Amino acid sequence: MKFTYGWLQQHLDTDASLDTILEGLTRIGLEVEGVENPGEKLAAFRVARVLTAERHPQADKLQVLSVDAGDGPLQVVCGAPNARAGLVGVFGMPGATVPANGMVLKVAAIRGVESNGMMCSTRELELGEDHDGIIELPDDAPVGTPFPAYAGLDDPVIDVSITPNRQDCMGVRGIARDLTAAGYGTLKPLAVPVVAGEGAGPDVRVEDEAGCPAFYAQAVRGLRNGESPDWMRRRLTAIGQKPISTLVDITNYVMFDLGRPLHVYDMAKLNGGLVARKAMAGESVVALNGKSYTLAGGETVIADHAAVHDIGGIMGGEHSGVSETTTDVLIECAYFTPEAIARTGQKLALTSDARTRFERGVDPAFLDQGLAIATDYVLQLCGGTASGVTKAGSPPVEPRTITHQPERVATLGGLDVAEDRQRDILERLGFSVSDGWQVTVPSWRRDIDGTADLVEEVIRIEGLDKVPSTPLDRPAGVAVPTATPEQKLERRIRRAAAARGLAEAITWSFIAEDEAAPFGGGAWEVVNPIANDMRIMRPSLLPGLLSAAGRNLKRGQSSVKLFEIGRRYLADAERMTLGIVFAGERAPRGWRGGKAQGFDAFDAKGELLALLEAAGAPVGNLQVMEASGDVYHPGQSATLRLGPKTVLASFGVLHPTIAKAFDLPAGTVAAELYLDALPAKRGGGAMRGAYAPPALQAVTRDFAFVVADSVTGDQLVRAVRGADKAAIVDARLFDVFAGAGVEPGHKSLAIEVTLQPGAKSFTDAELKAISDKIVAAATKIGGSLRA
Repeated sequence: MKFTYGWLQQHLDTDASLDTILEGLTRIGLEVEGVENPGEKLAAFRVARVLTAERHPQADKLQVLSVDAGDGPLQVVCGAPNARAGLVGVFGMPGATVPANGMVLKVAAIRGVESNGMMCSTRELELGEDHDGIIELPDDAPVGTPFPAYAGLDDPVIDVSITPNRQDCMGVRGIARDLTAAGYGTLKPLAVPVVAGEGAGPDVRVEDEAGCPAFYAQAVRGLRNGESPDWMRRRLTAIGQKPISTLVDITNYVMFDLGRPLHVYDMAKLNGGLVARKAMAGESVVALNGKSYTLAGGETVIADHAAVHDIGGIMGGEHSGVSETTTDVLIECAYFTPEAIARTGQKLALTSDARTRFERGVDPAFLDQGLAIATDYVLQLCGGTASGVTKAGSPPVEPRTITHQPERVATLGGLDVAEDRQRDILERLGFSVSDGWQVTVPSWRRDIDGTADLVEEVIRIEGLDKVPSTPLDRPAGVAVPTATPEQKLERRIRRAAAARGLAEAITWSFIAEDEAAPFGGGAWEVVNPIANDMRIMRPSLLPGLLSAAGRNLKRGQSSVKLFEIGRRYLADAERMTLGIVFAGERAPRGWRGGKAQGFDAFDAKGELLALLEAAGAPVGNLQVMEASGDVYHPGQSATLRLGPKTVLASFGVLHPTIAKAFDLPAGTVAAELYLDALPAKRGGGAMRGAYAPPALQAVTRDFAFVVADSVTGDQLVRAVRGADKAAIVDARLFDVFAGAGVEPGHKSLAIEVTLQPGAKSFTDAELKAISDKIVAAATKIGGSLRA
């Protein structure tokens, strides 16, 4: 929310300096984001009179002017067609910087004639778009006066951040009211004119009472729409609004001044009366931004007998907009339900200053006054004759009363404020306070709902800086740990992933519907999303990580290794998960390895096993199985399981269609570790047992078995490991061979088996017995001993 210091003083009678006001705004919760004085960049420009104007001797379209800027005549070369003797305009002195292009003016020869500075156009000073000629000021403009002072441009612009609950401060008057309550001045009375209308009011009615409870309107006929007055254009320009015409500028000015959005229709472009109704599916409207919007049905719109002319409370239509030829207008002052405005704006992805105010909640009791003020501006600045007022529907203005408990300011807010001071603060903010502390909430404070809100108002105005810092009580001795087992597990895995060189990412929990579809679709949809493409609660962590990986690759990263710990939102519950994405190069090109090497599924598997080890999972009991889902490339992906049903992780090369959808290179690797599926630790003491290494050296034996191609290495290793659980402590696959000497459809798997003796070394007979058990176990799954 932007406004100028001078604009604020139209509502606030104060002697406080700008710095004091800025400090006060932040102190009461209206954080000042910046202050800018537009006059500073024009300080070197002066009001000047052209004394003489003669043709340039070397150029037909240039003139040589004699200009007086208060210090005597200066020679200036000018190409503006309206430059002439006697003209009063704006002169840039040598050394001044032109705002539009950053050019520093200096004494220079133009076509052989010396020129000292320049006469300026509106566009060059960034005061408008006119560049057809230099600025023309009134003849009585004081020559030599700094232009910012003459034009009133030395009024500082204040930019304030308004929190969503403070809809009353979306207008300058609401901010002035807050400053009054804090003791920075007195709120000036608001002058509401009495407009004597002639005849019946315009034909308007309400059919959608849920979306538009009240629609007030007044017509003005026989007006003349032109350029708004300087004071209004200066204020709108200062806050970043482009002046358009008197009628449009009036609606914008009232909106920023009083927080009351309005709209004007050219009555010549309407076909019958206006009605606030629900849109029908397929209806469309070309809004004032030039874009066409097709309505799904159910949105609140303003329409006549022929077409939709306004997306209610958000943006008017281009067809019925006013222009320089407009002579008859209908002024709309309506109340739109905040929830309906928010839904429509999100559905259409359409934002506007009016939507920002209506979806927060404008003052429903300010319809009569807002319409009267706007109509009076139109009559004063455009002329014409006003009609009567039509009031269709009724706004929700039922009074709300809250029983305030003054003692709660100390117990809840932590600050002792006298009851008289509390009453004074609330009344200055517009609340009515009875002797029994029955507080009536003003119509413009939709955010006040209970006594805690009243406490907050008192504390806010009295000063949050006055609330003493009070430490919480802490029992003596060593603090008791408060982290849950789940939190400890997350910490261990997060540290392990970071230690292994993965970069942690934090992505949105909301994703687009098309991003969720490849991962099974979203079970939950946000009713009030922050954006249309952030509507679905993620069913997987991978969409966010894949998008992040793509952004990093596009910005020059050759290798991306990301992980994230967060929740998946499934139909039955929220599941804590760790996601991993590897994209780009695993190893750069080099003289030893040649071309750069990409990632593969085994990289993801290795990371998962390391993280599962850090988590304390029984890695030795894991089974590698297929069926990891449609997200991964078939044949280059798998799952890690404890038994056939308990899936701890899935991993693999991303399916080509998924990689293409996220604009990632082929071979991108991803994985998910399901933390909620990890088996809980068995009960027992917190202390570890003493380390007791075996007294005798382990023995290794190698076996090679011929098995069918359908038998996996994991199956054979598990079978061998279970042949003698007392003696066999490890078994691992170290070679796979297929070809000469092995019949077609079969392969040779070589396994290294580690045997650990106990009290005494193995005898030859014992080793042979164990070997026989290993061969028998392999035979059960179809293997035959090869060597």
